[in-house]
Amino acid sequence: MTSYSTVDTPIGPFTAVVRDDEVIASGWTADVNDLVGLIHPSLRPAEVSQRPDLGRVTRAVRAYHEGDVQAIEDVPVNQRSGEFIQHAWKVLRTVPAGSPVTYAQFADLAGRPAAVRAAASACARNPVALFVPCHRVLRTDGSIGGFRWGLTVKQWLLTHEDATPIREPES
Repeated sequence: MTSYSTVDTPIGPFTAVVRDDEVIASGWTADVNDLVGLIHPSLRPAEVSQRPDLGRVTRAVRAYHEGDVQAIEDVPVNQRSGEFIQHAWKVLRTVPAGSPVTYAQFADLAGRPAAVRAAASACARNPVALFVPCHRVLRTDGSIGGFRWGLTVKQWLLTHEDATPIREPES
């Protein structure tokens, strides 16, 4: 079963679509239809049902926006594309909060330093914003660049992550 839930955040409503406890789409919108079209056809559900709470996913979204910027790191995601883009999405999950990289650095981290445009395409095609933090990638000149959910949202996320102390690992 595929479900979705919307949470109010300081930068607007955030909706996540979950199938089998994995996020398959997410972003700052109250309209689930804004997200369903982003899902790869092999994962796209015929219908989704609204739930008031998605458990672990909802807790992570709230915790992140309240200051625990690492709360999103272990939330499982499921997204599909070509081999390089899927690899690039995995690499994005290793970019730490508060340490954004440029598209050129991201391409290098993904193992293809000359593939700056492909790295940018991976960010643009990312259906699970926040959990795969494409907002942590900046233009090669260091400027903020684009973001599907708007530059105001991207700037808020970058400022939030830079201003929020990283929690220490639990022993």
